[in-house]
Amino acid sequence: MRHGVVILPERRWAQARDQWVLAERLGFDHAWTYDQLMWRWLRDEPWFACVPTLAAAAAVTSRITLGTMVATPTYRHPVTLAKELMSLEDIAGGRFVCGLGAGAGGLDDRVVDPAERTPRQRADRFTEFVEALDLLLTDRVSSYAGAHYDFHDVPVNPGCLTLPRAPFAVAATGPRGMRLAARQADTWVTAGPPGRFDALPYEKALPDIARQLDRLDDACAATGRDPATLNRLLLTGALVGGVLDSVESYRDAVGRFGELGITDLVVHWPRASFPYQGDPRVLEAVAEEVLLPRPQTADTTPGRDAAGQSTAGGGR
Repeated sequence: MRHGVVILPERRWAQARDQWVLAERLGFDHAWTYDQLMWRWLRDEPWFACVPTLAAAAAVTSRITLGTMVATPTYRHPVTLAKELMSLEDIAGGRFVCGLGAGAGGLDDRVVDPAERTPRQRADRFTEFVEALDLLLTDRVSSYAGAHYDFHDVPVNPGCLTLPRAPFAVAATGPRGMRLAARQADTWVTAGPPGRFDALPYEKALPDIARQLDRLDDACAATGRDPATLNRLLLTGALVGGVLDSVESYRDAVGRFGELGITDLVVHWPRASFPYQGDPRVLEAVAEEVLLPRPQTADTTPGRDAAGQSTAGGGR
């Protein structure tokens, strides 16, 4: 099991820097931040951009893997995003995972692109978004012609340090999105049972996660992917709660979800108020009793081996 933490981009860098440095010191394998213009309950609060934040974090850390949670076609174009991610991965020395999602609608959509889209249209756009980004980050010059994206002879040079490109972590709960993850991703991402707006105690979420994992295996079979080559990341805190209530609950959740097949467990850095309200001392205790006693490996990037090569069985 690998362990990760989401740090909301809500503090000025003079204060946020210490969080990212501490996340590495505490022994987390990966650290993430949200890639949104504004965010649900915190739309009137400070909120900084994802890629510059991760670039700054890369400059003050040396081991921990960094990731977007998650970049979406809501306001991102694959061409400009590919350039930014190539540059970010270079600054991080390859310690980067590109988290991608379809976008669920909401504040960002209403600001940037208020057009109403059906779930099918969102899925179509997301498929093209991931395919185009794969091309751009894999080939030095690429072209793509689709219903949503059309570009020709775009250079992305010198490309990623990780070969053939930076790992993708694709968030999906529906069958079509899971098949896309099986084809293109190094890691599949779930936040728990979809359609909820409150955190279900993690013990009660176990059956839902088990069913999602079964459907993911089906998606791998449908695309010819060996399920063992696809990492499975669970993002807790919004839909799956109670994991950071205590060291004991964290250890129990790790064991239970690990038995189901989850390879990466991610929590949110505890905040003083809603959302993700909690006690940072519990996070530090988890590090002292669970994370730091583990043997440290040379590479903790999901989907990448020690030589910087992708371990995914999917892709083109």
